[in-house]
Order: sequence, then C-alpha cells, then structure tokens
Amino acid sequence: MAQKMTVWYDPEADCLEFTVGPARRGYFKDAGDDVFQRVDARGNILGFAIFNFRKRGENGEVKVKLPVRLKMVRAGA
Repeated sequence: MAQKMTVWYDPEADCLEFTVGPARRGYFKDAGDDVFQRVDARGNILGFAIFNFRKRGENGEVKVKLPVRLKMVRAGA
C-alpha cells in the first residue's frame, strides 16, 4: 500500500527529516554519520533524520547514503 511521505527542513538545526505514512509514536535510532532512523516499538522504519544536512553539500549538491532500499511508484499506480 502506498503511503504519503512528508519532508521538512529545519534551517536552524540544519536537519532534514522525512517520514512515511501517518504520524505515529517512535524513537530515533543512530544509523551513523549523523543519520538517524525513526522507528516504532516493533522496529519498523517510520522515517529518517539527517543532521548537518547543508554541511554535507558540495557545489550545491548534497548526497547522503541511507541504510534502506527504496522502491518508488507513481501515485495512483
């Protein structure tokens, strides 16, 4: 089932966060290199937070490796 993704950036904290699906209780689990997985009590991944996001940039481009595989499908497909 496709779920909505929410993305937001906090410039003061220099943190990019995104979640998938409706708001749910969870906690952050350190994935290394200022990347944190947001997981629920069962360990299901709810989203990610990337700290020092802009500092990772080079020539206006930011690259971050996340510890997941992502399959993207067109909405309504």
